[in-house]
Amino acid sequence: MIKEDLANVAKIHHKAFSRQLHSEEWLLCNFNAYPRIRLFVAEEKEILGYVQWIEKSGFRREVVLELEQIAVLPSKQKQGVGSLLISESLKIIKKELKQRDATIKHILVTTRTDNEAQKLYKKVLNAQAEVVITNLFSADEVLLIARNPFIEA
Repeated sequence: MIKEDLANVAKIHHKAFSRQLHSEEWLLCNFNAYPRIRLFVAEEKEILGYVQWIEKSGFRREVVLELEQIAVLPSKQKQGVGSLLISESLKIIKKELKQRDATIKHILVTTRTDNEAQKLYKKVLNAQAEVVITNLFSADEVLLIARNPFIEA
């Protein structure tokens, strides 16, 4: 993702996460936190979606990543965009980590317990539900973990 993408990504963010405020400002803060936070977009003629990854607990040799947020335009959902965003961005992250002699140990994801995206995380990452956290944001959240994920380079 480049800085010029922020306004369009903020529109997708606002549609997907309507309870969150100041989308562009929040995304700019995250954009500026590279390499701890990495943002990627999927685009054709327009931006179709984005994914945000966070490297947890310092820069380590065995990295724990969090898939902190993913969103796809409503008109492009259920067409494989989310799967591609996850898999292709992980390939790039894996290459970047290799440059500092690091690998991905685990991937964390939290989402509402009623969110259909759980199927995506299970399919693409082989993430498994570990615990439900009651009333975390706007509802109960489930923590999923992909332990020792296999990611093709």
